[in-house]
Amino acid sequence: MPLSLAIIFENSWQSGEVPDDWKKANVVPIFKKGKEEDPGNYRPVSLTSVPGKIMEQVLKESILKHVHERKVIRNSQHGFTKGRSCLTNLIAFYDEITGSVNEGKVVDVLFLDFSKAFDMVSHSILVSKLKKYWLNECTIRWVESWLDCRAQWVVINGSMSSWQPVSSGVPQGSVLGPVLFNIFINDLEDGVDCTLRKFADDTKLGGVVDMVAGRDRIQRDLDKLEDWAKRNLMRFNKDKCRVLRLGRHRYRLGTEWLGNSSAEKDLG
Repeated sequence: MPLSLAIIFENSWQSGEVPDDWKKANVVPIFKKGKEEDPGNYRPVSLTSVPGKIMEQVLKESILKHVHERKVIRNSQHGFTKGRSCLTNLIAFYDEITGSVNEGKVVDVLFLDFSKAFDMVSHSILVSKLKKYWLNECTIRWVESWLDCRAQWVVINGSMSSWQPVSSGVPQGSVLGPVLFNIFINDLEDGVDCTLRKFADDTKLGGVVDMVAGRDRIQRDLDKLEDWAKRNLMRFNKDKCRVLRLGRHRYRLGTEWLGNSSAEKDLG
């Protein structure tokens, strides 16, 4: 690394001041799926300053070392975590769930989706959680400045929109975004009794439902998750939430049948 850049990075970290150019982003919409004419079907990826990204990488390594040594990120998280992946997420979750199914019990698996999760992150709540997990004071101050007064414009085929201020969220496409989001969502399962696994914001909740008590247990956990979302200024996208029922036996609970094998339905 050139000495001049190293001096700039050190001064920026010590002072907690982030150059304005590092807080500006060219947003490129990346199509996900669905109707191409629907703006909601595009993922906004932020292209930012190269020196700023290098500084983010330096801080990312420091933050990852801290959360690893302090064991901050819980075992339920498999996204953006070293040594973990979609596969480990799947294996860990269904290792617990299939045990109940093999015993002849009926299990509901709930797939939960946050609406615009990365874009909805409250800056003030995120900073409070960084303090909660004992991050270095200079690092917290730098991240707070990095999030403050951000601006972005959309770039498509060489055409640009006007600059717009960004008051919430962690930039998608940034180096620090994923690790900051993991810290933000880390306490999601506080008080939850059923099996829960996360891959970034994608969340699975599973529990035995062949008895009324089991069904009530899942409902209490759903209420706790909804309460977490409200307290953290997030919201679930109910149109994308689903329930998968596993089990071969049928159980009668009042006028409701449970246990239809592999029956999938919408939440709520």
